[in-house]
Amino acid sequence: MQDVGHEGKPWWKVMCLTGVDYFSTLGYQPGIAALAAGVVSPIATLVLILLTLFGALPVYRQVAKESPNGQGSIAMLEKQLPKWWGKLVVLVLLGFAATDFIITITLSAADATAHVLENPFVPEFLNGWQVPVTLVLVALLGGVFLKGFKEAIGIAVWLVIIYLALNAVVVSVALEHVITAPHLIVDWSNLLRAEHNNWWVAVAIALVVFPKLALGLSGFETGVSVMPLVHSDDLPGRVRNTRRLLTTAALIMSVFLICSSIATTLLIPQDKFQPGGEANGRALAFLAHEYLGEWFGTGYDLSTIAILWFAGASAMAGLLNLVPRYLPRYGMAPDWTRAIRPLVVVFTLIAFAITLIFDADVDAQGGAYATGVLVLITSAALAVTLTAYRRRSRRWTVLFGIITLVFLYTTGANIVERPDGVKIAAFFIVAIIALSLISRTSRSFELRVTGVEMDELASKFLTEYQGEDIRIVANEPDERDEKEYREKEAEERADHHIPAGDAVLFLEVTVPDSSEFEDVLRVSGEERFGYRILRVEAPAVPNAIAALLLHVRDVTGKLPHVYFAWMETNPIIQLLGYVLTGSGDVPPLTREVLRQAETDPARRPMVHVG
Repeated sequence: MQDVGHEGKPWWKVMCLTGVDYFSTLGYQPGIAALAAGVVSPIATLVLILLTLFGALPVYRQVAKESPNGQGSIAMLEKQLPKWWGKLVVLVLLGFAATDFIITITLSAADATAHVLENPFVPEFLNGWQVPVTLVLVALLGGVFLKGFKEAIGIAVWLVIIYLALNAVVVSVALEHVITAPHLIVDWSNLLRAEHNNWWVAVAIALVVFPKLALGLSGFETGVSVMPLVHSDDLPGRVRNTRRLLTTAALIMSVFLICSSIATTLLIPQDKFQPGGEANGRALAFLAHEYLGEWFGTGYDLSTIAILWFAGASAMAGLLNLVPRYLPRYGMAPDWTRAIRPLVVVFTLIAFAITLIFDADVDAQGGAYATGVLVLITSAALAVTLTAYRRRSRRWTVLFGIITLVFLYTTGANIVERPDGVKIAAFFIVAIIALSLISRTSRSFELRVTGVEMDELASKFLTEYQGEDIRIVANEPDERDEKEYREKEAEERADHHIPAGDAVLFLEVTVPDSSEFEDVLRVSGEERFGYRILRVEAPAVPNAIAALLLHVRDVTGKLPHVYFAWMETNPIIQLLGYVLTGSGDVPPLTREVLRQAETDPARRPMVHVG
């Protein structure tokens, strides 16, 4: 992640990086919109634009302010929700995010294939090769990331500029045909009234069907995730530039959405949008060939194929950024998931499976894509609303609360209409949670400490310690009065035959949040009633004790001994408790962590239980 002050890229160039995902939806959005909404497509698209400009855009402008380092809305929700609840919500959202990004890869590749196969210069024998060609494009994408993906922004800038320029030509020529043939508007108006009686009914239907057009909302989450790439001298400058990025992208996309919707609805017969039709998944490409000739249309196809393929690259980059950011930190993925290449192989294989399941059909994957996009935007709206509420800003709480409700309706309507997205997301969620629990359990005996920091008094206790071995008494703090420490010391000296002349240090570990997996161990010293105490806060007691013992050994050169009392409870229940609460049957767990961390028994701190 790039720090403020490092050389970044101008915001408009970074906008192009997000635009390969956002703007590329023009390759299939108008066709899907016409197929889903029919003659009311322009009205439904207008509703979508209003939701974009007055719903998603304000939400993500606020997300940019709250997460200037690119953490995004998922990290905002993680902060709002406590402990395990926050982690569970993140895992669920990761499932929907995975749905969004994976379907972006497969849907974009499938639509790129449609542009390839429908081109008049492509040999006829390739007809029916939709799935194989799509799999080849997905494989090429994975291969590029295995080799290494550099200069992404430079490529994205040229792809977006060329693509938007060609779209501007196609849409302008198409609208010119609409303007010079006014009967098209009259015919559309008559058809609208014939099917829906009057304009008010058409508007009502548009409000019902517009969630099917939610593909046109993609790109906002990516926009805030790339914030570290935006050039700025400070964080406020980064926020301002990112807001310019989001606003400009939304305005450009809104203009293209409404213009393309009008052009495709009025100029292309409805039967052409049906599966197998020439405009299915490629409405603007159909107009390019129809009104500007086969050579220009082929150039448009090539530009569309390139940006759609690169949209898959943007999605792959998003996955490679998202998974290592959360799962390894939670202990819910093996350490190898921090590496790029193994993840690329996993994501590519999943994309193969999704392509085969959906038979590389653009329309069939639209619902799943929209579900992933809408859930992420809804979670962002909820995160912004909760932030405003905690800051007691009543006006912004009400405003963002209304936006959240609108997105909840949009998401719910999309799920009811096209449940495929939830099915895929549910698969990812169940898989992520199951693998996370397995990983968390299997990694529970790791040291789980990224460093040990001792304050001045704690360090003094060690440097002034008298005796060959350092003796530490583990104490679970209760009243913390003089009687507690006196009785605990007497008990451990008697049980373990600690010589009366040997001093002891008390060690107290508390667990503020057991849902965390690894952290820096901060040790503070305290003198209380004449007893010397080391105090630590950590996600797991046994791991913290083991890490501290190894640190004490390394800085003093003395082998530390730690003393415990047995717990009179079921060991299996204690093990489960350890995974969930970070405590459990501490003595044997501490010993196991030490055994795995230090393979030489002669250098391993000693664990005594009485």
